Amino acid sequence: MSPSSVPPVSVQEFTADILRHLKHSLGKDESHAALYDWRMSLSLALRDRVVDPWFESTRKTYEARGKRVYYLSMEFLIGRLIEDVAVNLGLEEVAEQSLQGLGQDYASVVANEPDAALGNGGLGRLAACFMDSLSTLGIPAYGYGIRYEHGLFEQHFEDGAQMETAETWLAQRHAWEFERPEVSYAIHFGGEVLEKDGQTKWRAAETVMASAYDTPVVGWQGRWANTLRLWAAKPTAAFDLDSFNRGDYMGASAPEALARTISRVLYPDDTTDVGKELRLKQEYFFTSASLQDLLRRFLSEGGELRDLPDHVAIQLNDTHPAIAGPELVRLLMDEHGFEVNQAIKTARGCLAYTNHTLLPEALERWPEDLFIRVLPRHHRIIQLIEAAHLAATDSAIRILEHGEVKMGELAFVMAHHVNGVSALHSELVKETVFADLHRDYPGRIINQTNGITPRRWLYSCNPPLRNLINDTIGTSWPDDLQQLDGLSVHVGDAAFIEEFQKAKDANKARLCSWLHTRDGVVLNPDAMFDVQIKRIHEYKRQLMNLLETVALWNDIRENPNADWTPRVKIFGGKAAPGYVVAKEIIHLINDAAKVINADPITKDYLQIVYPENYNVSMAEILIPATDLSEQISTAGKEASGTGNMKFALNGAPTIGTLDGANVEIRECVGADNFFLFGLTAAEVTARRAVPEYARRAVQASPRLMKVLGQIESGIFSPGEKQRYQGLVQGLMNHDYFLVTCDFDSYFDTQRVVDKAFADKNAWTRMAALNTARVGWFSSDRTISGYARDIWKTPSLVASRSARQDVA
Repeated sequence: MSPSSVPPVSVQEFTADILRHLKHSLGKDESHAALYDWRMSLSLALRDRVVDPWFESTRKTYEARGKRVYYLSMEFLIGRLIEDVAVNLGLEEVAEQSLQGLGQDYASVVANEPDAALGNGGLGRLAACFMDSLSTLGIPAYGYGIRYEHGLFEQHFEDGAQMETAETWLAQRHAWEFERPEVSYAIHFGGEVLEKDGQTKWRAAETVMASAYDTPVVGWQGRWANTLRLWAAKPTAAFDLDSFNRGDYMGASAPEALARTISRVLYPDDTTDVGKELRLKQEYFFTSASLQDLLRRFLSEGGELRDLPDHVAIQLNDTHPAIAGPELVRLLMDEHGFEVNQAIKTARGCLAYTNHTLLPEALERWPEDLFIRVLPRHHRIIQLIEAAHLAATDSAIRILEHGEVKMGELAFVMAHHVNGVSALHSELVKETVFADLHRDYPGRIINQTNGITPRRWLYSCNPPLRNLINDTIGTSWPDDLQQLDGLSVHVGDAAFIEEFQKAKDANKARLCSWLHTRDGVVLNPDAMFDVQIKRIHEYKRQLMNLLETVALWNDIRENPNADWTPRVKIFGGKAAPGYVVAKEIIHLINDAAKVINADPITKDYLQIVYPENYNVSMAEILIPATDLSEQISTAGKEASGTGNMKFALNGAPTIGTLDGANVEIRECVGADNFFLFGLTAAEVTARRAVPEYARRAVQASPRLMKVLGQIESGIFSPGEKQRYQGLVQGLMNHDYFLVTCDFDSYFDTQRVVDKAFADKNAWTRMAALNTARVGWFSSDRTISGYARDIWKTPSLVASRSARQDVA
């Protein structure tokens, strides 16, 4: 591991930095400073230490005149940044000691930082891990996204039902960003396309400005720092003074309000036409601003646009930025005089697309009339792209079809590479959603299995385990995670296993304390902590988890004196506001928890906990404390998952299906250290062809039939007995995700888990082997693969990972 690029700093020097910011940046003295003031002063003192490597990285990038990566994503779920930055700069102990010397508790100051509301789930967290790895590997890069004022939403429960309120993370100053008012681009919508003198001109009806905000992203040991550039929507004229002076006060501020709507909320409800229009505008807004920005940067260095693919690698994180293809073609044609085929070839040479889903409904499709109304010029360009695609192949695939614009097909056709995110997923992409396009463009689809940054997802969030690993194999593993394999030889050592269990116990005690303080919940730390945390979706099958929980409750009630393994079932995650079934599942989990947790017969053996408003910071507490990781999606539906990797890295064996990266995790940790159940992807497809497969599965399972009968009869909703009848009937008649078919296998496997957990030493050895054998799932390895196979971008630092893996 190469030495840190951060100059050493003493506690005294860093304390002086904090006090300087307290006085000169916050305008407070020590005696009047609130927790917010201490948090901001600490953040600004850390940010100061990031700026020098950030500037130096920028200088090296310009000097190299090489290739930059531009990662376009609707989400960057970065979480809190104080610990992230302190750890990567090697200043965690210095920061803690400085605050202690000032009479402040470091943990309390860190916890005061709000999570940046810039994402929802795995897609955004993956983007954040990738930014960390790009900096750790020294690959010049920009992340591009939207600076959401209110993010997705803040989740609350009222009588068990999910309620949404606006996130308020920007109510206070965001310490880490630098506003760039000089970096602003016009973004156009609507209007008409005119043809005159052989020239095509788009006369827009509406224009907003995209204004840049930069956050430096520093890698391990401060060797390199890249930029996360987020766009805020602003009006072309901030305030209409004439309207104000006429007494039209609302009208005077209307332009600003309408513009800001674009960057207010992540994933506005698109069940309405206006919601669909806003989503399309959001996607075009940040994509256009990002492309204009990277073209400006490239041209400022004297580049020739025909050479753009040699200097620019644009990665589309899902279909949200798929409009990048026609937008880049538009810019090259309308702004720079390219002819259409040259523009398409040049754009394709820059663009690559990551597919994250096998769900056809998740591959965005826009109503063609809406698309024409919002982006008329781009509709014409898509017609040209489609024509070029059809001319180059004998394909039957259209981008414009049945009155829709198919963004998945557009992204595929305009990309030089399309990657899946796990080995199974990439093969299924070839066989299912893009089977025809795979035949048209053989070799275009490749695999890059996802990964996670070990800096945040072990080193930072799990100090007890981090310290044990450091004592056992040394301290050079955070940027070479496969060194964890060195732990394998210690798994037979009773003293090591004892220390590993102590680390888990410490993390469980921390979770118990946090839940008691926050929610008043009291947990048994000796119980198995069985955790499923992810966005709520039918294919992720939180419902099956709940059904198994109710079945277990029934069994315990029938035989309370049996040798039961105590369990705490922990759920976490949000449902999209317009996703009715997902919200019903949340409501049912909370209703069942109310009944089961109050049962005096079973309360010592079974408990359900659903802390509201799941986010990155909550995950950092839950994951290290987890005993059993629930990865139970319908086989063939989860592209990869990254939560599965985080749990395994932190010593939690998995109960799961052969879906997504579960397949590769099981191969790495060994079949004996993974609790497998359920149908395979091929068996899922075959089962759906069986008439009334769900009803037959229920009829064949007395245990499941009883549970569904209890739910349908209103045992968990006595005040509204019909509440879940539709949910139950949906399972009986339309169980597309095969909850009913996998239920018995899942229940039986959970009983195998019970017996395994009862043997404490054997379980801890299994947990330790999970940690030791998942080093391959580092996002450093993933990004090295992208750099080598897709982007062709070299590293500009001499880190071990970069030397070994990046061509």
